[in-house]
Amino acid sequence: MDSFPEFMRNPANRIAASEQATPGVEGYVFDGADGSQMAFWTCHEDAVSAAHTHEYDEYFTVVHGCYTLIVEGRRIPVKAGEEYFIPRGVLHGGEVVAGTRTIHAFGGRRARRK
Repeated sequence: MDSFPEFMRNPANRIAASEQATPGVEGYVFDGADGSQMAFWTCHEDAVSAAHTHEYDEYFTVVHGCYTLIVEGRRIPVKAGEEYFIPRGVLHGGEVVAGTRTIHAFGGRRARRK
């Protein structure tokens, strides 16, 4: 597959550009009954994700491509099929290669729709 299925890219769930930490990313969000969220991102260009923290845990897996996570100064390449857990409050950012697709689960509300 070259992209997420169409039902996962419903315009009603598109994440607002102002909510993106990475330029050139297209994202969609789904809400859990407990206030958690899942987001599906496709990066259309090589980009740098600004360093940031969350007040909740984050888990993600790379579906296609590579996301180099930068956690407290350490560079951690996360490739297709790999996953990573980021505890709440940990400063993180990264670098992403064009074409990379990721799925993220957040223990809180991370993104607002367009």
